[in-house]
Amino acid sequence: MTTERENASDLVVIGGGAAGMTAASRARRLRPNWRITVFERGDYVSFILCGLPYFVDDVIASHESLIVYTPEFFEKERRIEVRTGHEVRRIDPQQLLEVADLRTGRTFAHEYRKLVVATGAEAVRPKLDGIGLGNVFVLRSIDDGRRIKATLQGGGLRHAVIIGAGYVGLEMADALTIAGLQTVLIEATASILPASEPEIAEVVERELAEHGVQVRKEEMVQRLEGNRRVERAVTSRGEYPADIVIVSVGVRPAVGVLQQAGIALGPTTAVATNERMETNLPGVYAAGDVAEAHHLVTGKAAWVPLGTTANKQGRVAGENAAGGNAVFPGIVGTAAVKVFALEVARTGLTEAQAREAGFDPVVATIEHLSHAGYYPGATTLRVKLVADRPSGRLMGGQIVGREAAAKRIDVLAAALHARMDVEALVALDLSYAPPFATAWEAVQIAAQQVMGRLGRSDDP
Repeated sequence: MTTERENASDLVVIGGGAAGMTAASRARRLRPNWRITVFERGDYVSFILCGLPYFVDDVIASHESLIVYTPEFFEKERRIEVRTGHEVRRIDPQQLLEVADLRTGRTFAHEYRKLVVATGAEAVRPKLDGIGLGNVFVLRSIDDGRRIKATLQGGGLRHAVIIGAGYVGLEMADALTIAGLQTVLIEATASILPASEPEIAEVVERELAEHGVQVRKEEMVQRLEGNRRVERAVTSRGEYPADIVIVSVGVRPAVGVLQQAGIALGPTTAVATNERMETNLPGVYAAGDVAEAHHLVTGKAAWVPLGTTANKQGRVAGENAAGGNAVFPGIVGTAAVKVFALEVARTGLTEAQAREAGFDPVVATIEHLSHAGYYPGATTLRVKLVADRPSGRLMGGQIVGREAAAKRIDVLAAALHARMDVEALVALDLSYAPPFATAWEAVQIAAQQVMGRLGRSDDP
């Protein structure tokens, strides 16, 4: 550790994303006289990662629209010292950090009383020959988005290859196709959206095909080739021309510096915490994409890196670091994605996940109108529900469609938080008017079918 030391902070936050800045802001509200310092290795804090694909495809014109607050705002309005371009290189459990100023090369020690680690997640970069060629990108930061957008605006691109058909891969397939590129989406597994039910994924795959996206499943990219810039992707089944490649094979918790400090990881390889977001080290908290969460359906640790969870965990970590007693109860894994005109949403467990978790799942898949058929514009929703056979308890659900699928999933998410069974779901007093829904809501019709298969009633 360098001998140059700065004065101590009452609270240090490592990471300036959603979890980190929420933690710092909550602590400031409770401790107006504390010195609070945030170290962020990048140039931006408090930005909206989920909005990057929409910035790339020009739905959002400026990257500045994705920045919620600047470092200057936090310093002026909340008296939080935000130091961008600073990387924490070492955490000493004896309340000392080694920090590098990436702009000047200066390294110094900084003492802390309480610590919140919110280092987030980092993009997985597969070990492929050619991964370092020009025009090969991941999308994990504002700078990534700006580089991709500038490349598209530079013109001369005809062919795109996307490696990985998860949420970001699908959003980028949408964006690059709209930009006029012939797009190939390559997925190593047997299904796009690996966390989705097959009945849902097939609707999404049909939507991609209708927009000209070539989907290649169970195919591995072996190498990228080109002269300085990428020109083709070579796979286990052939090769594809590529003027630009987006690598979207997932993310992992950014835990390198934390492991060196002895901060314990859980079974998911993210940081293990209790419901107060405390780690195994006294006075050290973790929140956001770097941390595990308690899954309310399985009762086990889970890692589902989403902005909604990051904000909630950050608030709890910041409050408790400041001496409070807040609790983060857990998650049910709710998420949504837009693919061209489709909305795709999920919550809880899939049928396969329920079986793996030791439940005896019973399922129903239905198609139903998004609103009254006699009111113009009705489209088809596909809904799949999963319940536990012995108890009838709802385990999870997925919805795909062109109208309000993403918000309908919130009904199922609330039901999971309340540990409802399918009979209680059928009885919910949900809204109805011809422009918005049918008298029997789609999720309730699916729940009735599950009830019939449980022997509790006839199918509708």
